[in-house]
Amino acid sequence: MGRCFNEMVKGNFGKTERKIAFLFPGQGAQYTGMGRDFYDCYPEARAVFDRAARILGPDITDVIFSGPEDKLEQTEYAQPAILVVSTAIYRVLAGLGFRATAFAGLSLGEYGALVAAGSLTFDDALPLVQKRGIYMQEAVPLGQGTMAAIMGLEHEEVEQLCREAQPAGIVAPANYNCPGQIVVSGHEAAVQRVKELARSAGAKRITGLKVSAPFHCALLKPVEEKMARELEKIEIKTASVPVVSNVTADFIHDTEQIKKNLVVQVSNPILWEHSIRRMISSGINCFIGLGPGTSLSRLMKRIAPELETYAVEKVAEIDQLLNN
Repeated sequence: MGRCFNEMVKGNFGKTERKIAFLFPGQGAQYTGMGRDFYDCYPEARAVFDRAARILGPDITDVIFSGPEDKLEQTEYAQPAILVVSTAIYRVLAGLGFRATAFAGLSLGEYGALVAAGSLTFDDALPLVQKRGIYMQEAVPLGQGTMAAIMGLEHEEVEQLCREAQPAGIVAPANYNCPGQIVVSGHEAAVQRVKELARSAGAKRITGLKVSAPFHCALLKPVEEKMARELEKIEIKTASVPVVSNVTADFIHDTEQIKKNLVVQVSNPILWEHSIRRMISSGINCFIGLGPGTSLSRLMKRIAPELETYAVEKVAEIDQLLNN
């Protein structure tokens, strides 16, 4: 299979000049059984799963492949699990000859991007994101915080609604996903108030997110100090391929800046739409989402529908990627 696909990479995918960005998903994309077909089909993927089991124990691969789902949804399992699967898929595509001009990852996905770019080793990143998940969950007790996606309103409108809802508690934009879609995060009561205001303002759709903590808002500020301590223990190298930072929506090269951005990322909004537009302005014309879920490719179609976009979460999808 690998030899056949390698021939297809050289003979078909290389016909058109493409500048590729690989995109790595964040928490919420996980599901039981994700990545199993890559584990079964490709030794490069199997090696990633096996390495993860040696680093964190066999429980991590058991949860990825067999669940239970409620355990996989827990932040301390979901974050390393997604990193494992997306790294495995990336290494398969790299083995097939795909080369990126840039990397980006949404929230947790930024760690996958930095691993692919060689800034972080997989061995360092995996326990780091598990601790990140634990710290993020500990920062706000269950039931006190939540997140919701607001569709159909301009970013500025949602920002104003968050200001109006402040008497009910902390709430702020957490993810600037694409035109007409923004995620808010904060205290349960304040997020509910934003949802009410958004309905009155004409939002087309409002969706509560299945998360166990209110990510990327001021409630997670206490996590920054803990992440800073953890990041001081590991080596961060200059990226071999440019990576776009979530918090600046720009390419980062300096290792100290990479570290600083990862620290503040947990309590600051994710500038995803801005990050994609920054890559487009640099000449990127093909975006490939790696790992569980298709949310990143769907967002791409809202941001830049004219550009080539692919989602690779199953082995079968490699055929589509190679035949275009």
